[in-house]
Amino acid sequence: MHRRPSTLDEVILSPGTVKINVKGAFIAEEEKHWIDGAQQDTKDIRLPNHTAIVSHVALDIGGSLAKLVYFSRERDSEEVGGRLNFLKFETDRISQCFQFVQQLKSKHQTLGGSKPGHLLVIATGGGAYKYYDEMKKVLGVEVLREDEMECLIMGLDFFITEIPREVFTYSETDPMPFLEPRTDIYPYLLVNIGSGVSLIKVSGPREYERIGGTSLGGGTLWGLLSLLTGARTFDDMLAMADKGDNKNVDMLVGDIYGTDYSKVGLSTNTIASSFGKVFKMKRQGESEAEDGSAMSDGAGQDVHDESSRRKAFAPEDISLSLLYAVSNNIGQIAYLFCEKHQLEDIYFGGSFIRGHRQTMNALSFAINYWSKGEKKAYFLRHEGYLGSVGAFLKRQPRNWGRRNSFEESIAI
Repeated sequence: MHRRPSTLDEVILSPGTVKINVKGAFIAEEEKHWIDGAQQDTKDIRLPNHTAIVSHVALDIGGSLAKLVYFSRERDSEEVGGRLNFLKFETDRISQCFQFVQQLKSKHQTLGGSKPGHLLVIATGGGAYKYYDEMKKVLGVEVLREDEMECLIMGLDFFITEIPREVFTYSETDPMPFLEPRTDIYPYLLVNIGSGVSLIKVSGPREYERIGGTSLGGGTLWGLLSLLTGARTFDDMLAMADKGDNKNVDMLVGDIYGTDYSKVGLSTNTIASSFGKVFKMKRQGESEAEDGSAMSDGAGQDVHDESSRRKAFAPEDISLSLLYAVSNNIGQIAYLFCEKHQLEDIYFGGSFIRGHRQTMNALSFAINYWSKGEKKAYFLRHEGYLGSVGAFLKRQPRNWGRRNSFEESIAI
């Protein structure tokens, strides 16, 4: 099996209007790797029949993460075509992202013999405005800014209609059944979970409306866990949640009833109150300390002091409890908006999910529970790149896809 190179020598060659040939497109099932100092975030998408020149990269800069998409050829290989590459950077370290794009620019000039301005950056998200002047100054290239919502929809439409083994459902008993690409996709609800959450009703390729949202999103989880645990990155927090047991901090239906509450469909392990056990356990420890019944460590030191009580709640358990609290809340809100606007399909996107099984299971459970099994939550393997892929596709002419996903011409 061919192993693709980790250098930038295969990237975009020269400018021009692009019509991407997506015939036969598929997700490359190779291991993640490092590309000139940046870690690949997710699987590449192979475009085996695309041979035209590509001269632009796309950036979606959010409040927490910057997501980069660029095209590269299959160089040092007998294979034709190329692939879409996906990388992410923390927005707080946006300079690293710009440095990487600068490397793309340098390779672009060397390989294509083109002028510096021939590499185009298409940017979306709030950071496209916040960092616009810095991008132009550091990169020395033209930067086009595109509407965030429109890019999200265009990216999602592309994945739903064009890419096999991209969209899937999730449950603990059937973790990842894939849906085939299809064209009859409207209307649907997009729940985009980044730092905050936006709920977007999509009625057609250019017909959409933000119908709701919540400030309790990925930024909430990231911020609170930064205060409550020693985790420094979002991936660290998800790793801790994988090892956690929320029953140690959450109050469950079984803690209240001693059994399930089957009459209203609540199992023993259903969360009745997130972090509901914390206050009770903390108060119990304080009472034991006050009446002298607290245990001593043998040197006269009370083991129920404030520091010890905090340590009684493992950061792994706290991480999972808060992850469930945020995810369950988003899932219920999504269902309610689906009911209000009479929508059947619910797609979850954004960098909050990251293919994390407990996150997807919580969102799926919420949709299944509140809809009484009538609706499903749909996820994507490239869920964090809807905006950047949409921005990348903004340079497509009319009817570029194999299924003519986008019906209107886009100005180049």
